[in-house]
Amino acid sequence: MTEITTNKRLLHDYQILEKYEAGIKFSGSEVKTVKKGQIDIKGSYITLKTNVKTHRLEAWLIGTRIPKYAKSGYSQNNYNPSKNRKLLLNQAELKTLTGKAQQKGLTLLPLSVYTTPHRLIKLTLILAKGKKKADKRELLKKREFTRRKQRLQHH
Repeated sequence: MTEITTNKRLLHDYQILEKYEAGIKFSGSEVKTVKKGQIDIKGSYITLKTNVKTHRLEAWLIGTRIPKYAKSGYSQNNYNPSKNRKLLLNQAELKTLTGKAQQKGLTLLPLSVYTTPHRLIKLTLILAKGKKKADKRELLKKREFTRRKQRLQHH
């Protein structure tokens, strides 16, 4: 497993309740761009929708930027780096996520993008609850206390 990118800000702003793994549907040249590490998931989120034609649940990654691959044959005008991308999850996982994501205050967010040993690109998505300012301050105090304690033990 090779990590391509991680949104570390989520670890500070959200309390992670559960983690899931999903594939991402890319156009051909996007795969090369992502494997080069050129993907930005900061500010992205995941939404669940029902497809009107098939009446099946679908998960979509919104707000992720993947720049155009420099050597691709696409014309500059046709490529949209911020387009919505479909996540590849089975219906059972989607139903579970739908039930949990509808609870008040919970949201689905992309935590990291990585490649598997089989060279597939996967996304770790999390079911998270936003932390309040007081929770964040408390966590920072605990970290600082632990650091000081370790420094004193080493001296």
